[in-house]
Amino acid sequence: MKNENIRLRFAPSPTGPLHIGGVRTALYNYLYAKKKGGTFILRIEDTDQTRYTEGAEAYIKDALAWLGMTFDEGPTAGGDYGPYRQSERKEMYAQYAKQLVDQNQAYYAFDTSEELEKARERAKERGEHSMKYDSSSRYEMRNSLTLSKEETTALLEKGENVTIRLKVPKDEIISFEDEVRGKVSFNSNELDDKVILKGDGMPTYHMANIVDDHLMKISHVVRGEEWLSSTAHHVLMYRFFNWTPPVFAHLPLILKPSGKGKLSKRDGAKFGFPVFPLLWESKDEDDYLGFREAGFLPESLLNFLLLLGWSSGDDVEKYTVDDMIAKFDLNRIIKSGARFDYDKAKWFNQQYIIESSSSYLLPLVKAELAKHTISREDDFVLRLIELMKERVELLPEFYSKSTFFFQRPTSYDEKGVRKKYKVENQNHFDALSHAVESLNSFTSLELEKLVKAYIENNELSFGAIFPVLRIATTGSMQGPDLFGTLELLGREEVLIRWKAFFQFVNPKG
Repeated sequence: MKNENIRLRFAPSPTGPLHIGGVRTALYNYLYAKKKGGTFILRIEDTDQTRYTEGAEAYIKDALAWLGMTFDEGPTAGGDYGPYRQSERKEMYAQYAKQLVDQNQAYYAFDTSEELEKARERAKERGEHSMKYDSSSRYEMRNSLTLSKEETTALLEKGENVTIRLKVPKDEIISFEDEVRGKVSFNSNELDDKVILKGDGMPTYHMANIVDDHLMKISHVVRGEEWLSSTAHHVLMYRFFNWTPPVFAHLPLILKPSGKGKLSKRDGAKFGFPVFPLLWESKDEDDYLGFREAGFLPESLLNFLLLLGWSSGDDVEKYTVDDMIAKFDLNRIIKSGARFDYDKAKWFNQQYIIESSSSYLLPLVKAELAKHTISREDDFVLRLIELMKERVELLPEFYSKSTFFFQRPTSYDEKGVRKKYKVENQNHFDALSHAVESLNSFTSLELEKLVKAYIENNELSFGAIFPVLRIATTGSMQGPDLFGTLELLGREEVLIRWKAFFQFVNPKG
C-alpha cells in the first residue's frame, strides 16, 4: 500500500554530468522511499541559469534509468505537485520572498558589485578574513533597511541590482535534529544574510529548496553534508513561514582514494577511473569516462555505492536491490567520510559478472565485441561468456582477455616456451595432433579424455603437455579452461594453430 506521507526527492542541478556522489544521494533517497512505500521524486533545480549546461538534464535521467532508479514523479513522469523544473516555477517564488519582506524577515538589497567590493576592502582593512553581509554589516550597505521608503520604492521601480536577502536574527542558537549527526546547532551570528531572490527574479537554492519541499510535501531531505551549514538558514525560513520542516539527513563525503579530501572529477582523470555513471562528452573540455562505458553492471555499482557511507552492521557485502530496500535505514548511515576504492568497485563488478546468467550478459558482451568490429553467433558468444566470466572484472575484458578467440597468435610466451617445450616431446605432440584430427566428437569432454589418457599411457607429466598445448593455441600460458577453448575454436582452427606453433619452435622437425 502506498504511504502518501513518505515523500523523498532527488534534486540535482543540470550544470554538468552527475557525479558519483550525486548518484549515491539518489540511491539513498530511492531506497528509503521504496522501503517505506513512499514516493521517489526527481526535481531539476535549474535556478542558476548562468551555469545551466545543455544535455545535463537528459544525462541525469539516462543515468537514473540505467541504474534502475525509476522516479514516481518528475519531468516527463508528471505528478500532482509539478512543474518539476524550478525554472518553470519561477513565478511562485517571488510571492514567498515578498511575504518575508512584509514580515520584516527579509529585505531588498540594491548593492552594486562595486559597492560590494568596497565593503570587502573595508572588512580587509579591519583585519577580517572576509566580508560577511550579516547583522553586523547590513546597516552599512544600500538596502531597504538603510534607505527611506521613498528611496526604496524608486529603486524597485528602476529595477537595477535588486535582490532580496534573508534577515538572519542576531544572537540566536538555531538547532535541528539530523538523522545522521544527531542534534546540530549554529549561532546565528555565524550566518550571513543569504540572497533568496536574485535580480533576474529567479530564486537561489535556499529559497526554491524550502518552498518546493513544502509545496511538494517532502517528508525527508537526504542530501550531501556540504549542505549542512545552509540548513540553519532553511530551518529559519521554515520558522518564518510557520511551516513544519522535513526530517534532515546529511550524508558523508565520498573521499579521494587517499582518504584526504573530496573525490573530484580531476581525481578520475588523474588516476584513470570513472567518477560519473555514464560517459560525458563535452564541447569545452575533455570527455569523461562513465562507469557504464568502463564495463560496470548497474547492479554492482549500486551495491558499491550503498556501502560508501552505509553499513548494515553485519559482514554482508553483496545485496540485491530488493535486499538493499529491505535493509536500508537512515540511522545506519555512517558519519565519517567514505574512501573511494576503485579496486573494491571492480571486485563487486566481478562478483556480479560471475553470478549473472550468460543470457543477461549476452547483449552486453556482443556490444563490446562490436566495438572491435567482431560479430559472432549468439551460441558462440554464450560459450565464450561461460569460459571467461570468472576471469574478467569489467565487460571490455571479455574481448581484451580473449583476443585469441578472434585472431591467431602472432607471437608466443617466450619464457613459457623456453621453460615448458622440450624438443624430445615433439613426437608426442605430433601423435596428439593426429589423434585430435581423427577424434569423432570434438567436444571439451572428449578432448580432455583423449589428452589425459595419452599422458597417462605414455607416462608423461601433465606439466610437460598442458602448458605447451595452451601456448600453441592462445600464444600464452594464461587463459580459460583449455579444453573448452579448443572446442570453441573448432578442430580445423586448433590444428592450424598447433601446426604453426610447432613449426615455429621446431623448424627443422
